[in-house]
Amino acid sequence: MITHRILLVDDNPNDLELALSAIGSERVGDSRPEVVVAGGGQEALGLLRCAVQDNTPLPDLILLDLKMPQMDGLAVLDAIRAESALRDIPVVMLTTSGEDRDIRDSYAHGASAYVIKPLDFAQFSEAMHTIQAFWTDLNRHPRLY
Repeated sequence: MITHRILLVDDNPNDLELALSAIGSERVGDSRPEVVVAGGGQEALGLLRCAVQDNTPLPDLILLDLKMPQMDGLAVLDAIRAESALRDIPVVMLTTSGEDRDIRDSYAHGASAYVIKPLDFAQFSEAMHTIQAFWTDLNRHPRLY
C-alpha cells in the first residue's frame, strides 16, 4: 500500500501539534500518512529542493499556513509554483484568516484550496480528515518523484 506524504508548514508550535494530532489519528487504508514538518517557509522550500536534488519522493500534499514571519505562505506558494519540479503538488492553504483578500490572493498565487482552521479540535480533526481523504485518495494528479 502506498503511504501518502504530507508536508505541513506552520510557524506556530501549537498549531503544528494540533495538526499532527489530527492527521495522526486518521488512517488511510492500512497506513497513516508520512508527515514532514517545516517550521517556516524557508525550511519548507529547503526540504522540497533537497527532495528534488536527491531524487527522493516529493509530498503528495502541502498544508501551508498563510501568516508566517520572514516568508509568508504566498511567497512560499509563489516559489513552489515557479519551480517545474514542484508546481504540480497540491497546496492547501490552512490558516486562521477568513479575510476575503487573503482567500483571493491565495487562489491568485496558485493555491489548490483554502481552508480556515476550525477552533474546535473535533471540527479541526474532521477538516484534516476531509482534506487528506480528498487530496490523497479521491483526487488524481501526476505522481511526483
